[in-house]
Amino acid sequence: MAATRSMPGWVRTARPGGDLTLAFGVMALLAIMVVPLPTVLLDFGLAVSITSSVLVLMVALFLQKPLEFTSFPTVLLLTTLLRLGLNVATTRAILSHGHEGEAGAGQVVAAFGGFLMGGDVLVGLVVFSILLIVNFMVVTKGSGRIAEVAARFSLDAMPGKQMAIDADLSSGVIDEAESRRRRRELEQESAFFGAMDGAAKFVRGDAIAGIIVTAVNLLGGFAIGLGRHGMPLAEAVQTFSLLTVGDGLVSQIPSLLVSVAAGIVVTKAGAEGRADQLLALQLAGGPKPLAIAAGGAVLMAFMPGMPAVPFLALAGIAAAAAWLRRNVKTDAAAAEAAAAAPPRATAPPGEEAQTAESLRVDLLRIELGYGLLSLAAGEAPQLTEQIRALRRTLAAEMGFVLPSVRVQDNLTLAPDQYMVRVKEVEAGQGRLRPPLHLAIDPTGGTPALPGERCNEPAFGLPAVWIEEAYREEALARGCTVVDTAGVLATHLTEIVRENMAEMLSHADTRRLLDNLPEEQRRLVAELVPAQVGIGTIQRVLQALLAERVSIRDLPTILEGVQEASLAGARTVPALVSNVRLRLARQLTDAARNGAGQVPLISLSGEWEAAFGESLVGPAEDRQLAMAPSRLTEFVRRLRDALDAAAAQGEAPVLVCSGAIRAHVRAVVERFRPMTTVLAQGEIHARARIRSLGQV
Repeated sequence: MAATRSMPGWVRTARPGGDLTLAFGVMALLAIMVVPLPTVLLDFGLAVSITSSVLVLMVALFLQKPLEFTSFPTVLLLTTLLRLGLNVATTRAILSHGHEGEAGAGQVVAAFGGFLMGGDVLVGLVVFSILLIVNFMVVTKGSGRIAEVAARFSLDAMPGKQMAIDADLSSGVIDEAESRRRRRELEQESAFFGAMDGAAKFVRGDAIAGIIVTAVNLLGGFAIGLGRHGMPLAEAVQTFSLLTVGDGLVSQIPSLLVSVAAGIVVTKAGAEGRADQLLALQLAGGPKPLAIAAGGAVLMAFMPGMPAVPFLALAGIAAAAAWLRRNVKTDAAAAEAAAAAPPRATAPPGEEAQTAESLRVDLLRIELGYGLLSLAAGEAPQLTEQIRALRRTLAAEMGFVLPSVRVQDNLTLAPDQYMVRVKEVEAGQGRLRPPLHLAIDPTGGTPALPGERCNEPAFGLPAVWIEEAYREEALARGCTVVDTAGVLATHLTEIVRENMAEMLSHADTRRLLDNLPEEQRRLVAELVPAQVGIGTIQRVLQALLAERVSIRDLPTILEGVQEASLAGARTVPALVSNVRLRLARQLTDAARNGAGQVPLISLSGEWEAAFGESLVGPAEDRQLAMAPSRLTEFVRRLRDALDAAAAQGEAPVLVCSGAIRAHVRAVVERFRPMTTVLAQGEIHARARIRSLGQV
């Protein structure tokens, strides 16, 4: 490591895999086409071409999936440039020094030419021509066509795959990180197959260039040998044919290897796993095909004139493989049957699966009448988009991750009716009139518009279902206009906000703690389980969510829990009280009005004393035992004060002492659940307050 650091910067950059290495390599490939090379460097370049082609083929064979080799199009371009540059260099050497003998273009070219021709020029040329045809007409043409179709299908399927990812995200099957990973993989897949479509043209062009270079070498070599150097015809044909065929082989064999690699990569676009595993699993996966193949080989062995030995040998191998596969399948089936065999006096597996499915409880479910199914299906599922937006909003505002929402039809409902269930229990329902829009007057009156009168399902406000033609008129009159999916989404939002505490599970709490930044992990390690357990933290968070307090600032909440725990607090109310003091700035900010002030109504000393005297039980578990008549009087006075504030356009908070805050809140939420109740210590010191009265 120290030696590496002591190297100059340009040396470290020029190491294998560095940017300078690639730049120098590409410049060298281009220089080969212009600068004459000695035979030693020419042999070395040809050896690099052959070895790199074998490496590319092996990488393609052992790929699990095509996206593991996303640099393949670039590799195709660079290897094609290398072969073309070497073609130019060998052509120059053949035409310049071919008359000197077989070694005029280097040892590699001479060795390949002599190996293929075997002393017969005509046979060598025919065999070489066949190799050219195989590479050009079969491998490169097929690979190019497959790459073209794969690129087209990949682009056509992209919108559907993106919609599937969005649907999984909105339903809670995957999280944001997984959706980003899938989208990134989808983009890589589309870009890869598009690049492969273009790179296939390099391979095909390389094959065409090989044919042209071979013809140039033959004709040019004959002309130069006969006309310039005065070689005899037989000698010129022998020499330049050997060099031409050798050069063509040195070029076409690597080209054929790379073409085969390209074909393997594009043909396994829809499968995962190495090519050897896939072939062994799919060709020899069942005993019947092997047995039939063995029978066919036996028939071929007994045909007149056929050599019996090779066919009988292959028949024996196929029959043995079929027998082994049959035994393996039999043993596997027996083991699976034994493992799956139910004990006596138990229900069948199918019935057990149905029973298990019936025991599953959906945390949040929307049931739709058949007339509303278009909201959750079709090319543009509006409800899916609304749920996804709701998930983002709740995460940003409340720090609460909405669980998966199951949407299903319910034939027992009216066609225009929907129902929202929380843990299988009905939490709200309503009726929609697609494609109409719901017009709501923010002042609380009924909009004077033609349409069907109704009550908005989320808040019970008077509203009117209007047609699209009256939408602009409704907006001009100051009404709020919402489409059917928006009405359902608004109702769902209110139901979720009312039941967030109930929907926050133990697993969700653990997930929130696990997703904290690294610098907060030590706080969690100190707190859990030495001081409090996950269940206690869950109940603290539930208590905050029940009063619609955001839990997004989880580190501050954990610090408050730790501080109260070290001070000896063990009950959830005591922990929550200390946490709320820590969140004073957040609580105060949430209660501000448009003018930046906190409107408040304070509890008088009379009622402070009345509530304090009505608390009974031990200090850690105090209960309110106020007379019903006194509670009724308190509710009446508080309702009058809140109504008076509402008439002034204010939504005030109720302020009382910390000792009775939780008990006052328990009373207030029975008739005004949206009213915030704060302890005096929970109002930030720098907050601007505006007193609206006293109860």
